[in-house]
Amino acid sequence: MDAALPGIDACQRDADWVQSARAGCQQSFQALYQSHAGRLMPTLWRMSGGDVGRAQDWLQESFLKAWHYLDQLDDPRRFGAWLKRLAINLALSDRRKLELVTVSEGLELQAAPTPPWPAADQDLERAIAVLPERARQVLVLFCLEGFTHAEIAQTMKIDEGTSKGQLHRARQLLKDALS
Repeated sequence: MDAALPGIDACQRDADWVQSARAGCQQSFQALYQSHAGRLMPTLWRMSGGDVGRAQDWLQESFLKAWHYLDQLDDPRRFGAWLKRLAINLALSDRRKLELVTVSEGLELQAAPTPPWPAADQDLERAIAVLPERARQVLVLFCLEGFTHAEIAQTMKIDEGTSKGQLHRARQLLKDALS
């Protein structure tokens, strides 16, 4: 399936692929993967703090869940937004599980990772990757994904004030890191 069919907007193309995938066409779902994986990876990489392996795992698991729950998607034209929300929720859920395992593992100093895609500002991407977990998550969701503080609070299971405070903290740490 060609990812760039002339004359068909991306949302309608996604809707057509979703309908076909719901009927069992794996090629249509593969086309959805090829169309959306590249756009999701930077978000997941940032959410993981630069852990490419973890981001790739989340990406794969997100598409597995999408395949499994494709019939629950109300509006096939909104596949991209639905998939992004599913991936972010999966990443946040996985991070919460990791927090329960041990706190001391994350205390080691690590070198700032380099994003696996051509980024306009490598220094900024590295600085985002090494932000403290919650501050980084809020920054990514608010500044890069366009979530409101209310949506972040609901998604991360925190108070809106905590979201605002973490965003302020992230911005201050970025300012200090980049100056």
